Amino acid sequence: MLNPYGVQVLQVATIVGGAPLVSGVIAHVEGRLQGRRGPRILQPYYDLAKLFRKENLVTEESSWVFLAAPIVAFACYLIVPLLIPVLTTYGLPLGYMGDILGGGFVLSLAGFSVALAGTESGAPYAQLGSSRAMTFGALIEPTLLFVVFAVALITRTDLPYALAATVRLSASEMVRPAHVLAAVAFFLLVLADTGRIPVETHSGTLEFGMIDEGRTLEHSGPALALLQWGSNMKQLILYTILIDVFVAPWGLAGSGRVLSVVLAVPALLGKAMVVGLVFAVIDNSFSKLRLFKITEFLAASFLLAVLAVLVYYVGGG
Repeated sequence: MLNPYGVQVLQVATIVGGAPLVSGVIAHVEGRLQGRRGPRILQPYYDLAKLFRKENLVTEESSWVFLAAPIVAFACYLIVPLLIPVLTTYGLPLGYMGDILGGGFVLSLAGFSVALAGTESGAPYAQLGSSRAMTFGALIEPTLLFVVFAVALITRTDLPYALAATVRLSASEMVRPAHVLAAVAFFLLVLADTGRIPVETHSGTLEFGMIDEGRTLEHSGPALALLQWGSNMKQLILYTILIDVFVAPWGLAGSGRVLSVVLAVPALLGKAMVVGLVFAVIDNSFSKLRLFKITEFLAASFLLAVLAVLVYYVGGG
């Protein structure tokens, strides 16, 4: 039997080590979908290793915040896997120190830190990307609040482990209208928060499509490596919440036995890759839209979350 604290460390290590792999698979498949050869699956690891060996350059207008913000953001991404069911169905020692809303606040702090670093650079494009990210973040957060509120009403709790246990309880819990609406709202939320909606170019450097890429434009060396690694971790964290809390909380370890916990690692990464491929297909199936269309997309997600609450009260859930 593994020590619960050891399993907790393994959860964090799975997110840290597996995030670049998931991103690499998605990037490779995207290249194939676009008729290109696509980068190697392990390319994100090579990129991180190269950046950590490079020099860290800082603009004259920047303060200490410019270098501290990537470290703060990376630390936030290390905290969230302690709160959510990554590998186990049972709660771990630190799993109850925060609910799913607290995890959302930690992710918001990471996003604020990255935006603050872009603003501190003094570069116009980085400031533009930070401004856009915070503007759209203000639309994402109310949706997240309503999703958590709807799920908390259904399950009588907002602890991630309890939410996943309710979904695993029976198939009828998964098809409850309120749960389905909340899950779809969160799906759209993840689609927007990972830059996969057909509006921005998440991997491009064109000014009109710069949001996440714009914020990190002035970073280099280890600081840029932490930002890119953190972005990959954030993507995997959101996929994990979508899978293990809302959609498919199976394949997790029900005990601390070594084999059960070890098998839960490829099960999680496999499910995350499937979700990422679905997002990649959606992203490459539509022409890019104008930037202001993001507000309409997020408004639809917000209305679905509100509708989930109304259905629970009016229609019995």
